[in-house]
Amino acid sequence: MDRAQKAESIETLKGVFSDAGAVVVTHNLGLTVAEMEDLRGRLRTAGGAFKVVKNRLALKALEAAEGSDHHALFKGPVAIAYAPDAVTAAKVTAEYAKGNDKFVVLGGFMGDKILDAKGVEILSKLPSLDQIRASFLGLLNTPATRIAGVVQAPAAQLARVFNAYATKDAA
Repeated sequence: MDRAQKAESIETLKGVFSDAGAVVVTHNLGLTVAEMEDLRGRLRTAGGAFKVVKNRLALKALEAAEGSDHHALFKGPVAIAYAPDAVTAAKVTAEYAKGNDKFVVLGGFMGDKILDAKGVEILSKLPSLDQIRASFLGLLNTPATRIAGVVQAPAAQLARVFNAYATKDAA
């Protein structure tokens, strides 16, 4: 990789790190190509991506100072999972790590906040942005439904009373 390719790779990683809600750092030593493609497919379906990175280039893209917490994450064969939603990458990688012993979640980061493996696991248990939106819309929709039911109730009761008088007079 020549100097221009390295500079381009660093700029690409800077864009990834700034646009991602959260970045999950993983060890992928021993995974087969089929397993890597399976993980990439799962992340792609969820709206994320998975990329093998060079440690030195990732640290330069992060502009991490020597000895910072980022340096502890980027050691050995490392790959990153990321998505615009902060929860998506954590959910998919945590689920995949449960089913594959060779895939290890080291930690991650959200902006300047460094997460250890436990923090990524906790993040993976949170509801996704789409789930939060759906529950919020449900909460907004429920009062409107109840108001419509309350407004219609007196008219329905009047109709039942008139129906009862009509059937009583007919009998």
